[in-house]
Amino acid sequence: MSPIELWYLNGDYLVLLVSLVLILPLSLLRNLGYLGYTSGLSLLCMMFFLIVVICKKFQIPCPMEVSLLLNETVNSTFLPSYLAQNMSMTEGDSCRPRYFIFNSQTVYAVPILTFSFVCHPAVLPIYEELKSRSRRRMMNVSKISFFAMFLMYLLAALFGYLTFYEHVESELLHTYSSVLGADILLLVVRLAVLVAVTLTVPVVIFPIRSSITHLLCAAKDFSWWRHSVITVSILAFTNLLVIFVPTIRDIFGFIGASAAAMLIFILPSAFYIKLVKKESMRSVQKIGALLFLMSGVVVMIGSMALIVLDWVHNASAGGH
Repeated sequence: MSPIELWYLNGDYLVLLVSLVLILPLSLLRNLGYLGYTSGLSLLCMMFFLIVVICKKFQIPCPMEVSLLLNETVNSTFLPSYLAQNMSMTEGDSCRPRYFIFNSQTVYAVPILTFSFVCHPAVLPIYEELKSRSRRRMMNVSKISFFAMFLMYLLAALFGYLTFYEHVESELLHTYSSVLGADILLLVVRLAVLVAVTLTVPVVIFPIRSSITHLLCAAKDFSWWRHSVITVSILAFTNLLVIFVPTIRDIFGFIGASAAAMLIFILPSAFYIKLVKKESMRSVQKIGALLFLMSGVVVMIGSMALIVLDWVHNASAGGH
């Protein structure tokens, strides 16, 4: 039997297996507090990923040398395609950072950045789990969390770009694989990121399930049957997206341009303008909220239009 025919090497089967064995039991937990331990482990995995990205910046020279790459690969006869295309690179044209790059992929940058900071649905469930909860304590938790995530995103993106410069791919780990091949440390990092993403899914499902329950069954008592059906439905829909959508970039880009823009830019500004009556529309706060709302509308419409155009272009060119 060829390796292609082995079921455990098929990514779709592995996604379903992990969902049933690991994600579903964690997602069925009734309280969010139990997921704090898995979230801590997920954070440690991402910290490990960040440390490796920073270290690799100082291990991979620019321009990349053939000898280094051959030593990093398991099979010395294997020469990555990336290297074959870039052996003639010079330090002047490939190792100089560019502060802004505009191409067909730039349209995904803003939506993905917007989507990465969407945590609004989890705020109230986390607040309910706090001991001695108060508005001030929740604000401290939010500020520390946002700053920590911003710092991790910034350092990972910065050192990832400064390692490969204009040749960095949309998926950073794939770039390392193209260059280093079967590097043991890189495989461990990929496993750590996989664990981090897997353990994050139940935390994301919790507020989604809570919102659906409050919308459809707010006056009813808790039911394990209803709780399980909603959880399985959300997980099934997620698996369909993972299996049938070509790249995760498309999901992040579309959701970032639509739902994330609504949650971060448009809805908070609209609620502030509508609900805060003590300030006039000419106040600095209301004017700022109005400008924020307008910028959100521009980001949402512009990003979604460009993403759809990119999809149409790729479809006509055979890219999708």
